[in-house]
Amino acid sequence: MQWNVLYAPDNPPSLEEIGNYVNTELWQKLNSSLQNTYQIQPKLSYSRCSMQPGWNVKYQKSSKSLCTLYPLAGYFIALVVIGNKESEETEFMLPSYSEYTQDLYQNTAFSAGGRWLMINVTEPAILDDVINLIRIRVKPK
Repeated sequence: MQWNVLYAPDNPPSLEEIGNYVNTELWQKLNSSLQNTYQIQPKLSYSRCSMQPGWNVKYQKSSKSLCTLYPLAGYFIALVVIGNKESEETEFMLPSYSEYTQDLYQNTAFSAGGRWLMINVTEPAILDDVINLIRIRVKPK
């Protein structure tokens, strides 16, 4: 069953229910990494966006968005926005990222203040790319 059908706008899932739906250790690793590295807690948000409707998980540090996570069965999407400030460092690091992330970055147009990367997190190498992109976006202390 589709995520947005399981949990209607007036029926938010728990973080445990989200983890069970996604059902991959990559989900747990990213959430733990973000919470431990930045000392932040996730925020649930409901989106009516036609691209990815339903409940998602947002991480922010000092009002700056780190990422938004969209649950799917067996994997998830991590939205990371690379703005002007992060572009140079990201492009310098790009050759060290997975081929998937390199292609996604190069094929995502710059608009609305950045490259809005909708990253399908399906394997450990891609998860590492997401963590590194977030670290470029907001430096850990």
